[in-house]
Amino acid sequence: MTDQLAWPYPYEHLAPIFTDRLTLRLFEPGDVDAVHGYQSREDVARYELYEPRERDVVAEKVAQYAKSTRIAREGDFLQLAVVRTEDDVLVGDLYFKLKSVVNHTGEIGWTLHPDHQGHGYATEAARAMLGVAFGLLRLHRVIAELDPRNEASIRLCRRLGMREEAHFVKDLWFKGAWGDTGIYAILAEEFEGGVRVNG
Repeated sequence: MTDQLAWPYPYEHLAPIFTDRLTLRLFEPGDVDAVHGYQSREDVARYELYEPRERDVVAEKVAQYAKSTRIAREGDFLQLAVVRTEDDVLVGDLYFKLKSVVNHTGEIGWTLHPDHQGHGYATEAARAMLGVAFGLLRLHRVIAELDPRNEASIRLCRRLGMREEAHFVKDLWFKGAWGDTGIYAILAEEFEGGVRVNG
């Protein structure tokens, strides 16, 4: 079995994705301070695999994100800046990975600055990325793996039409203790949404 899908792969993400209020684009060097503004916070890192990050670590991560533009093989990922279009403010980021080629499955994740939560930005950005996953990439299924204590992300999954498919108990060594993992998923035929690429 090959680990590379046929057409439309490889998918090169260079053009921004536009929604009604947001622009999802590749990261740029000038984004470091905005990203550090939320990745350095305890309340943001609580449900992430990382501890609050120093600025130099964030700068390295942003440089890595900026270079990740291609979805061609299993494990390839995009980490996109979520920017409010009206004032060009970076409100968070969106993660997408080609998780399984054989099973045509992707994985999605999101992180928003707490100051910008509660406005529907994460839902809007994630729905646009699902549009890419099911439309342009022709995937069959997209999952989200999350900490079951993260009630905000669970609510977001449900708004996107994702169902809870698993709750693994103490399956992950997480910050010095055993933690649980929740799995949510949606199939292509269950997704209702659209996407605009290149304006």
